Amino acid sequence: MAGESNQVLAIGDQAPDFELPGADGATHTVEDFTDNAAILVVFTCNHCPYAQAKLSLLNDIATEHDDVAVVGINPNDAEAYPEDSFEEMQERVASGEVEYDAYLRDESQEVAKAYGAVCTPDPFLFAVEDGEARLAYQGRLDDAISPGEEPDRIEIHEAIEAVLAGEDVDIEFNPSRGCTIKWHEGNKPEYTRS
Repeated sequence: MAGESNQVLAIGDQAPDFELPGADGATHTVEDFTDNAAILVVFTCNHCPYAQAKLSLLNDIATEHDDVAVVGINPNDAEAYPEDSFEEMQERVASGEVEYDAYLRDESQEVAKAYGAVCTPDPFLFAVEDGEARLAYQGRLDDAISPGEEPDRIEIHEAIEAVLAGEDVDIEFNPSRGCTIKWHEGNKPEYTRS
């Protein structure tokens, strides 16, 4: 089932902190990435075709920008969707399929709720200044709405360039579209209900 992101955090809000296990065997917090100029946090997963369609774009950002940390966070219920298990995440990192700076597991789904995440992928770009990460852009990665489409405009590149230039991101909010987050039973947040 597809869904679209909405705005729970406001531009300028500080990145909600987290302490999550990574597929690299380490535990990571927001502070681990604040030595970069920007942090791109993307709620994503393994099984969703929308997320799979953006994998190469996210890998390219991670490898092309030394000063941008790409942090994937998988909040999906792995009991219902075994392909999204922590072990599967580790396999994708070990094989080189995922080249993010970190691929983290949000088993409790509390981090996804803190960010207001709705779907996979759901990206949040934070500008880092004086050790603080503040929201600079939220919205779709590009204008290819469905898997298999080729984008004409890649908004995330424009947003990253603005942040790296020390400028405000002047891009109208267009929601990201993807598979809805697979919430544990009884855990679906109020903000996802229309």
